Amino acid sequence: MVTPIVVARSEHGLSRRDIDPDALRVLYRLHASNFEAYLVGGSVRDLLLHRRPKDFDIGTSAHPHDVKRLFRNCWIIGRRFRLAHIRYGTKTIEVATFRKQVTGTPEPQEQHFRPDHPDEGDLPIVADPGADVTAEIIDRPIQRDNEYGTPEEDAFRRDFTVNALFYDIGTFSIIDYTGGLEDLDQRLIRCIGDPDVRFVEDPVRMLRALVLAARLDFSVDGEVMDAIERKAPLIGQASSARLLEEYYKILRSGHARSCFDHLADSGLLEHMSPELLNDDGPLTEAFEAVDAYRRRFDDAPETLSNPILAGTLLLPLGLLKDEGHRYRYHDDWERDAPHMLGQMQVARKDIEKLRHLLSLQKRLLETNAPARVQRALMHRGAFRDALTWLDIHGEYPEVVEHWETLLREDPPTPVPEDDGARRRRRPRRRRPPVR
Repeated sequence: MVTPIVVARSEHGLSRRDIDPDALRVLYRLHASNFEAYLVGGSVRDLLLHRRPKDFDIGTSAHPHDVKRLFRNCWIIGRRFRLAHIRYGTKTIEVATFRKQVTGTPEPQEQHFRPDHPDEGDLPIVADPGADVTAEIIDRPIQRDNEYGTPEEDAFRRDFTVNALFYDIGTFSIIDYTGGLEDLDQRLIRCIGDPDVRFVEDPVRMLRALVLAARLDFSVDGEVMDAIERKAPLIGQASSARLLEEYYKILRSGHARSCFDHLADSGLLEHMSPELLNDDGPLTEAFEAVDAYRRRFDDAPETLSNPILAGTLLLPLGLLKDEGHRYRYHDDWERDAPHMLGQMQVARKDIEKLRHLLSLQKRLLETNAPARVQRALMHRGAFRDALTWLDIHGEYPEVVEHWETLLREDPPTPVPEDDGARRRRRPRRRRPPVR
């Protein structure tokens, strides 16, 4: 047992006014139902740093089926560890039961999730329609993850000390089991437990340590840096889809250039996408352009879509065939060939949308076209992405302002365009023979 540091309400600057109202609603209902309910993770860290949190995650002693019974707008997701997602419109509040600390050495992994444990009563497991659940392939996964524990055990299961701080809605106090408050004061990223073991459990933690330090302008603990140097090759064993999603998060953070600089200096980048090390200027300019655009917003805007972020990585490196935004192919294979960034394959649908928005760039510059032509262009499904690309990577602010003025005056309803998928034709109903 570890005696936590408890900072009373009068001794810290975290205010409930800065917490999302829907997250507060969930916390209050769990507490009123006699469950422990804490605001956890990065949201507590960011609030103590007077930053705006991206997400408000909740830890509780309630099991997922208990949360499901309290909230009708709740979906239970997950295989390795079940989570409750409570949805308010397009917003999702993630509620996780305190996890038990695993002891002993796990068995060798089988490169897939273990089956669900049949211990949640008679509640069905329903996929959250708004969730983006990505498979995790790691070198030595933590097993028996569906066992629940105490707040202390949950704190020591987390990755870094600054992410293991709890805000108790019952007493309005900050609870620290791992020394996160001291590391927050020292602006230090430090692992909970042995970094070598934690990075073997999940190699993506190495990337997150460096990205978190770059975003917060923190330093990384020396033991963590030494472990990254030793375990860097393991990052190549992580799921490519998961790594690409981490890249997209970096590009949406507003600190893309500093994050990728940290990844390059640490040696991680050469094991993920060595192409990014061969930049002679265009890629750095692209990162700076995305960062400048992101800093115009409090939160990452929806306009930073995956096709735009994929283009930010691929085009400066010449990994997308581009001749005046019109594409020519020697044969059909070249068009259908996967676009790779290291071992990461960019989704084909994102590449097709990227090609489409690039093909509209020339037409966006024709601001003297007839009004009928301009209105037709605004109704194209790729118009908004194309305008965002011009706003980020173009040098025509007056053209962007022209189109934004037209959007304010006459906002169109874009018609979804065909993504190339074949639609299944409904079979014709046969009439019964006339007798």
